[in-house]
Amino acid sequence: MNVIDHVRDMAAAGLHSNVRIMSSLLLTMSNNNPELFSPSQKYQLLVYHADAIFHDKEYRNAACKYNMALQQKKVLSKTSKVRPSTGGTASSIQSQSLPSEIEVKYKIAECYTILKLDKDAIAVLDGIPSRQRTPKINMMLANLYRKAGQERSAVTSYKEVLRQCPLALDAIIGLLSLSVKGAEVASMTMDVIQSIPNLDWLSAWIKAYAFIHAGDNHRAINTICSLEKKSLLRDNVDLLVSLADVYFRAGDTKNSILKFEQAQMLDPYLIKGMDVYGYLMAREGHLEDVEVLGGRLFNISDQHAEPWSLWIKASAKWHILFVATSIEVVMRLLSSGLIDCYLASNGIREAMGMANNIYKTLGANAQTLTILATVCLEDPVTQEKAKTLLDKALAQRPDYTKAVVKKAELLSREQKYEEGIALLRNALANQSDCVLHRMLGDFLVAVNDYQEAMDQYSIALSLDPNDQKSLEGMQKMEKEESPADATVELDGDDMEGSGEDGDLEGSDSEAAQWADQEQWFGMQ
Repeated sequence: MNVIDHVRDMAAAGLHSNVRIMSSLLLTMSNNNPELFSPSQKYQLLVYHADAIFHDKEYRNAACKYNMALQQKKVLSKTSKVRPSTGGTASSIQSQSLPSEIEVKYKIAECYTILKLDKDAIAVLDGIPSRQRTPKINMMLANLYRKAGQERSAVTSYKEVLRQCPLALDAIIGLLSLSVKGAEVASMTMDVIQSIPNLDWLSAWIKAYAFIHAGDNHRAINTICSLEKKSLLRDNVDLLVSLADVYFRAGDTKNSILKFEQAQMLDPYLIKGMDVYGYLMAREGHLEDVEVLGGRLFNISDQHAEPWSLWIKASAKWHILFVATSIEVVMRLLSSGLIDCYLASNGIREAMGMANNIYKTLGANAQTLTILATVCLEDPVTQEKAKTLLDKALAQRPDYTKAVVKKAELLSREQKYEEGIALLRNALANQSDCVLHRMLGDFLVAVNDYQEAMDQYSIALSLDPNDQKSLEGMQKMEKEESPADATVELDGDDMEGSGEDGDLEGSDSEAAQWADQEQWFGMQ
């Protein structure tokens, strides 16, 4: 047993600090006298040393050392080709005991991901031949692709994970979030459902999350409730948190809080969703409870976003209550406030920087695409880019109010009134929103359809009696002497909508997609 074997055994035993010190000393010896260790031994030392550094969370240093190990592996490969082994079996055994090059690349990608160097992480993993990619490599790639907006590649990688591990439920959620139909995803799990007892609930579980990602909150709630009531899945914390979150999206604060409390009672160490729970409690005025919850979560773990997002920052000057609702919602809240401030002060460059940062951090979804498009709309040079971004957002979520509002503003600028009317009618077919009704009224005035325009303004005011712009639109029409002389100037301000209700995620917009799929495993 040589010294490298001792280092390997310490690494296997989890003695990371010991491995770090010993491997560092041995590597220095090797640098001073290259004949002390063979190329394969030096490769092993570099990997063990990098692993110990990774364990200490020094990710840049670890990535550097892992890359040095890969360079040493290339030297080893060249050496083995130049000098054929005479050891036969012994050489083969040694080769099998060497740390996996694929695993080293995965570790490098992991370092890059933690450091937010997603492009570098993708480049490393893309360099691994498809047939050599393990499920965890495909899963990491899928998540990175999705974040980068490379949806086709993400779908392919998620499907590969499911091909190898058909019960990888997070991969299933990933596919559903990318608009892959629930029936298609369910078909990939059919064999395992039929071959393993007590998995008959899985098709309904898939259906529930498909409804969630389609924005169909009503059906999602009904499906999760039916699952949660089944004896085998009763009191499942993950289902309760998902149900609470859907209630939150649907605007049902009472039931959302109830389900979060139920989940918390079942699992006192629960962190997931507690940021949203804290936000709801703060909104209800229970600020002391939020502080207690935040402190308790910090005692559980300070490595998650939720505890940090529960700190309340109150300013006497501005009277702002800022309670974060997870990193994703934090970014959304920050963007809606700071980006608006930048745009109001003509700080387009700063607003664009923040919007791009949000987009890169959270990936390409309807919200981030719309945030970026909002800034692009302020610069004539990026108008076309704004249109592309909004089309992508609406392709993901046709019911997303903020995207509809911004697309309507763009169509108004281009005087494409008929197209704007069609867009707004389509959005209003599945929801009723003051801003959308008012904007439809503005568009109808532009095409001289005054009677229906008046109807739309009336509907808008019935939803929000304080909507000044709807009132102004109606008053303009009433002042006109005759419809033939009526003109309304539609500029950016007239068409602007606050979209305050746009964050409420929920509609039946994609319910039609399920029309041909209601026979999944008898789940109608």
